[in-house]
Amino acid sequence: MQIIKNKIVNGKHEKPIVTDVFFEETKLPKPVVIFCHGYKGFKDWGAWNLMAKSFAKAGFFFIKFNFSHNGGTAENPIDFPDLEAFGNNNYTKELDDLESIIDWISNNSDFKNEAKINNISLLGHSRAGGIVLLKSNEDNRIKKVITLAGVCDFGKRTATIGNLENWKKTGVKYVVNGRTKQQMPHFYQFYEDFINNQKRLNIKSAVENLEIPHLIIHGDNDTSVFIDEAKNLHQWNPKSELQIIEKANHVFNVSHPWKEDILSKELKETVDVCVNFLK
Repeated sequence: MQIIKNKIVNGKHEKPIVTDVFFEETKLPKPVVIFCHGYKGFKDWGAWNLMAKSFAKAGFFFIKFNFSHNGGTAENPIDFPDLEAFGNNNYTKELDDLESIIDWISNNSDFKNEAKINNISLLGHSRAGGIVLLKSNEDNRIKKVITLAGVCDFGKRTATIGNLENWKKTGVKYVVNGRTKQQMPHFYQFYEDFINNQKRLNIKSAVENLEIPHLIIHGDNDTSVFIDEAKNLHQWNPKSELQIIEKANHVFNVSHPWKEDILSKELKETVDVCVNFLK
C-alpha cells in the first residue's frame, strides 16, 4: 500500500494544509474519498489512519488532511501547538480548505493513474459533516457525500458559545480541551464570519437542495451530537440513507491515542456501510 504522509497543499489562507494519501498502487484509477475531521480534531486522531487503510484496501484513493487553521502545524500536525491559528479558524476557511484539496487532487498529474478525479466523494465527521454537506451542494465535482455523527445546524452552536456581549467586548473566549487541558481560544471573528455568511452556511437548505446520494451514519450512544440531528438531515433529504450504528458513541468507540491494530467493532461496521454505499 502506498501511504504518503504530511504532504503540504497550499490553500488560500497562508497556512499549509497538511495532507495524507492512502491507496493500493494498481495503475488503475480508483474513486476518490476525501475525509474531513471535526472540531478539535486532526487527521491523525485515534483510528483515522486505520480507517484510511481500510478504505484503501477496499479499492479507494483515500485523502485526509488537517484544516489549515485546526491548530496543528506542518512540523507537528498532531494536537494543537498553534492556538493562534485555532482561534482564527471559521467555517468559511474550512470550506476554502476543502475546495483547495478538491482542486489539488483534480489537477494532480502525479496520481493520474491512481485517482479517478471524475468520481470524488466527501466524508465528514461531526462539525465537518456540515462542511461536507455545504461543499457537496455548491461543487458539482462531488458525486456522493457521507456524514459521520454529523451536525445539522451551525447557527445554534455559533451563537451559544458563552456570552455574546462579553465575547464581543474581550474579542476572545476559551474552551477547555478535556484531553490536552489546553485553553483553546475562539476569536470573535468566528461569530462575525458566521453572521456574514449565514445564507451560505445554512446546512438545512444545502441538504434540501442535494441532488447526489447522501448517507447519514450516527451512533445511538452519541452524547456529543444527538441522534436527532441525523434524523433532521434525513427528514430534509428523504432520498438520503440513514444508518444507525448500535452502541456507537460520537467517535464510534475509538479514542486517542488508539493503540490497537484493528478498528473498533462499531467503526469497522461504519467503514463497511460506507464502502457498500460508495460502491
